[in-house]
Amino acid sequence: MQEPTFLILTALADRVKHGYGIMCDAERISGGRVRLRAGTLYTALDRLQSDGLVAADREEVVEGRLRRYYRLTDEGAAHLAAEVDRLRSRAEIAAARLAVLSRLGGGTSPA
Repeated sequence: MQEPTFLILTALADRVKHGYGIMCDAERISGGRVRLRAGTLYTALDRLQSDGLVAADREEVVEGRLRRYYRLTDEGAAHLAAEVDRLRSRAEIAAARLAVLSRLGGGTSPA
């Protein structure tokens, strides 16, 4: 799963959000490292809708502008959960190997 997809699905995992809210939350989740641009976000949302991972929830007009809200579908939650498990497994392997490296006295020797 690409990082923007992971961030979008994660942003929607706690509640329904509109596009700008997704962008802000994705930036927070990434610790400021990733800033989704509007074009990237809406292209990804269209793809995620086509894949059945997110759905449009409702629309409203705020200050003369249309605001569309999105929600995570059950299938989207399942995909996100699978990705979390995959990442957790890889992180555990990395942590275990770093612990071994630490016990061996560092990592400065060539492989």
